[in-house]
Amino acid sequence: MSAIDTAPSPPEGAPGTRTPGRAGRDLPAAIGVGVGLGGLVLATLYAPQRWGFVVVVVAAVALGVHEVVSALRRLGARPPKSPLVVGGAAMVALAFTSGADALVLALVLTVLACLAWRLADPAEGFLRDVAASAFTATYVPFLAGFATLLAVPDDGARRVTAFIVLVVCSDTGGYVAGVLLGRHPMAPTVSPKKSWEGFGGSLLAAGAGGAIAFPTMFDASSLLGAVFGLAVVCTATLGDLGESMVKRDIGIKDMGTLLPGHGGVMDRLDSLLPTAPVAYVLLAAFV
Repeated sequence: MSAIDTAPSPPEGAPGTRTPGRAGRDLPAAIGVGVGLGGLVLATLYAPQRWGFVVVVVAAVALGVHEVVSALRRLGARPPKSPLVVGGAAMVALAFTSGADALVLALVLTVLACLAWRLADPAEGFLRDVAASAFTATYVPFLAGFATLLAVPDDGARRVTAFIVLVVCSDTGGYVAGVLLGRHPMAPTVSPKKSWEGFGGSLLAAGAGGAIAFPTMFDASSLLGAVFGLAVVCTATLGDLGESMVKRDIGIKDMGTLLPGHGGVMDRLDSLLPTAPVAYVLLAAFV
């Protein structure tokens, strides 16, 4: 849930309850949840075999699929949840054990499984449900599979760390600049609180973060690190705006309520998912 926010929200909530901050969310809770999730990822990522990290990604995918399927059902689509959850877990695990080709194959088989599963129901809405299944399978587990692909090389833990840290830099830079300086909305019909000033803060924070991270973590050029950081900002922002468009179409504020201060799991993954394949390709080329 990238925070390239503009004007403060009015106070709300009853006396004695915690009131959202200037960007419209419970900042202490958001920070606490973010730190906890980050600690879990790092603890599993730097374990000897990294299988704990794969399990964390599988769990996030299962929760994300549940949220997306539940949201799409508000529009009348009924993608089958069981094959999406099982196929999603297979995509993530096969990406780690067998590479990108296995990830693509697992995506195709998952969509076919959803098609076959849907054949047991009446024909009405068949194309709608299959399209929703293909969207869910691609958006959540397929993109998440690139995070496990990042973890495969010997320096995979550092690659995943760089990817996540720079997305956090983008979100944080956008949040600070947007709240303090935001005046000009980027996409007022999609996400009115996201501003060009916040986008500039994201570019500055992630570009600087990449310039520091690359020579520190990979003994690579600061310039390449800055380019990587700028690419992360572009994909993270597009991912955030894309999910905002989906939520606006459905008519919901958040994809879920599991994570205090963030919303649902997908509200936390919206920047990470589309950035993962870009990070995978660029790190393979730059490092």
